[in-house]
Parts: sequence; structure tokens; C-alpha cells
Amino acid sequence: MEKAFTSVFVHIIISVKSRKSVIPKENLEEVFENISGIIRKKRQNPVIVGGVSGHIHLFVSIKPGANITTLVKDIKNNSANFINLQDWMKEKFAWQNGFGVFSYGNSQVEQVTNYIRKQDEIHKTRTFREEYIAILQKFGVDYDEKGLPPDYE
Repeated sequence: MEKAFTSVFVHIIISVKSRKSVIPKENLEEVFENISGIIRKKRQNPVIVGGVSGHIHLFVSIKPGANITTLVKDIKNNSANFINLQDWMKEKFAWQNGFGVFSYGNSQVEQVTNYIRKQDEIHKTRTFREEYIAILQKFGVDYDEKGLPPDYE
């Protein structure tokens, strides 16, 4: 074949530093749009970006050769700069160092998109920690309790 034909989707989860809910709810859509723009500038396709004040879910269709770690680093650096320039909060905003990334197929796009859209509803009954552990377990990821987020949402 002369060209690569791919269908690769990743669900990326990032949380705020110190895992405090610091992004004002009224500004979340601006943050989601900013992150979507960063993803597009990196020549990837944001399917949906959503979440709540303390953590963000990104569902991205990635192209061959994409370095996910570099993509996440660029998203975090550029979006943190954007958030800090807005002067929405008293303290300096930063993302947590780590992140989660999980792969999905084309047949799961609608399911994951709906899941991300329902974050407000999900977090009425489930903390971020509970959500994150459930995802880790679903994907069979070994984890250390010390590296997990505390209950805060």
C-alpha cells in the first residue's frame, strides 16, 4: 500500500494540579474549545472535549506517527497558559503531571462521546477517583493507590 489507512481513537484524561476543582464552571466551554483548537493545531482530530472543573476528558482520533505523550504535554502547556491569561482565579493554574490514555475502536465512538457528554451527571453520584479506578480496572491497568486522585468531586 502506498498510504496508511487507520482508525485509532484515544480517550485521554487529565486533572488539575493538587486535584482541586479550580476551573470555574462558567468557563469550562472556553477551555474545551481551547483544547480542541490545540489538538487541531497538532494535526489530530478532537472528537469531543468535556469534563468538569477538576478534570477533563479528551477523545481524539489520532493519525499514524502521533506521539501521545508529546500531544498531552502540548495540550497541558498551551491550555494552562490560556487559562492563566484569562485571570479567572487567584492562584496560578496548572495540570497534574500524569495522565490516563485508553484506546477505543470506531464502533465505540458514540459510546465514549456520550460518556464524556454526561460528565456532570456522572459526578453527581461518583467521584473522580471512583471513575478513574473503574476505567483502570475496565482496561486491566495495574495501578498504585498512592498515585490515584483523592475523592474531591
